[in-house]
Amino acid sequence: MIVKIVSKNFEIPNAHRLEVARANGRYTSLSKLFSMTPNAVICEVEQSLLRGKGGGGALTGEKWRLIPTDGDKPSYLVVNADESEPGTFKDRQILEFDPHLLIEGIICSSYAINAHHAYIYIRGEYVFWAKRMQEAIDEAYKEGILGASVLDSGYALHVTLHRGGGAYICGEKTALLESLEGKRGHPRLKPRGKEPEWFFGNPTIVNNVETIASVPFIITEGFGAYLAYGTEQSPGTMLFGISGHVERPGVYELPYGVKLIDVIEKTCGGIKDGKKLKAIIPGGSSCQILRADEIENITLDYESLKKHGSALGTGGIIVMDESVSIPKAMKNLFEFYHHESCGQCTPCREGTGWVDNILGKILEGKGTPQDMQTILDACDMLNGKTICVFAPSVAFIAQSYIEKFKEEFEALIH
Repeated sequence: MIVKIVSKNFEIPNAHRLEVARANGRYTSLSKLFSMTPNAVICEVEQSLLRGKGGGGALTGEKWRLIPTDGDKPSYLVVNADESEPGTFKDRQILEFDPHLLIEGIICSSYAINAHHAYIYIRGEYVFWAKRMQEAIDEAYKEGILGASVLDSGYALHVTLHRGGGAYICGEKTALLESLEGKRGHPRLKPRGKEPEWFFGNPTIVNNVETIASVPFIITEGFGAYLAYGTEQSPGTMLFGISGHVERPGVYELPYGVKLIDVIEKTCGGIKDGKKLKAIIPGGSSCQILRADEIENITLDYESLKKHGSALGTGGIIVMDESVSIPKAMKNLFEFYHHESCGQCTPCREGTGWVDNILGKILEGKGTPQDMQTILDACDMLNGKTICVFAPSVAFIAQSYIEKFKEEFEALIH
């Protein structure tokens, strides 16, 4: 079940060092890359059906096609390493154990979109990982892998590591770009049609760390090798960060389409201490919760989880056993979302606070039957009335917790 594409070098000692990384296959894709045209690289990624692994699941090749080829403006690649979603910790594995894979992916991706400067926007709290990533960048510059002529190819590429200020909202790509431009990290209004993002008015692609780290394999082995894994609509693999009440939590690279129950029982050794499974959050904290009796036929791919009323998200699977109080778990999350709302949109700024305060009231034993309806009314206010998807995601969380575990909330109220 476990596959080693992105995670191939994770267990090799000192694989973050350039000498060890090159001895274990890093940068081997570049000789083939520079024999291809940028358009041919995009075609290869398009045919692989590589999907974004930061939550949205958009097709990477289609996204790259949005960069204009006949303009006189420079294009940029921005790597989103602002991994701040509770329950998500997969990208930092790449940054820690194989940072040169990310640099190799940045070179491949930048070449495809004709970018000569790439930025890595990393979560402010990732101090250790930022240091390790910068050390790898410095090594790459020293050996001519980055700079005025990448490995004497004539192609110039510079990479800048930029540390964020600790705001969860900067994981949203337009807020990230606002922050990168030196402004407050507020999401931008979405365009009416498809277009690239814009960095100082220049066309820009924003991709997640794991997405970019998947590109060298596709270039080296061809799109067919990537299509050999996963499902027809969700091909390839993904790093799943599994936490909570399982015997063997951790980060596992798995092909899309594996059964969720098999991952819990076989890959992770089952529920800890022989207790019963109660609930699962399948893709990071902003995904709808699932009851234990709902997951029997769920597979880990975008289509299956959408069909069952949740989402694959960032692959952060949070497992809860029978001892967990769902209202307390929901309160814990809403304290986070209340704190992390950027405050730009009134429904989000006020609504997250209302729900947080009402949950506190219920947990203190002061709740009333009307409180449940008030939370759902607040969710209606949150959904579809703000600039970004922060508020709708929070609304879906609250609705799913109350719908799936209504009896626990009612017990506290009564």
